[in-house]
Amino acid sequence: MVEQKKILGEERRSFILQLLKDSPVPLTGSELANRTNVSRQVIVGDVTLLKAKNEPIIATSQGYIYLKQNTSNYSFERTIACRHSPDDTEKELNLLVDHGVLVKDVKIEHPVYGKLTTQIMVSNRQEVKQFLQRLKTTNASLLSELTGGAHIHTIAASSEQALEKAELALLAEGILINS
Repeated sequence: MVEQKKILGEERRSFILQLLKDSPVPLTGSELANRTNVSRQVIVGDVTLLKAKNEPIIATSQGYIYLKQNTSNYSFERTIACRHSPDDTEKELNLLVDHGVLVKDVKIEHPVYGKLTTQIMVSNRQEVKQFLQRLKTTNASLLSELTGGAHIHTIAASSEQALEKAELALLAEGILINS
């Protein structure tokens, strides 16, 4: 039996990234560890480093997923402040994506931990549905639950008009915090 050689450092992270991009299903840390001949703990560290480089990798109960996104059409970007109950999360995200907006992330300002940010990267109703399903299956809480519903999104669109219309829709629903 021939022993597999370990894939090291950046080469391994590039390989992991490509595996995740190419996979139609989630890949577990153990699967990735077997493919690269390293421990699962090394994979966890690699994924953390990739996420720090803004790669849209999400950890789910089924494994890691690369959120496939073509962001080249989203030339205009802004930050918006919102407040709503957890029950209105789907309404908020659907309002945004229905206006052609990509919801890149969510941020909160926590009194103890400071600024917390995580990527969302949803641009259509199917991606919103998948995001909400991941929350449900992992029994995870929304970041905004730590701040009474207040949170910030970075949103992007192909035009300023799309961003304006999305903000007006959120304002009409009482979700946008009008500054």
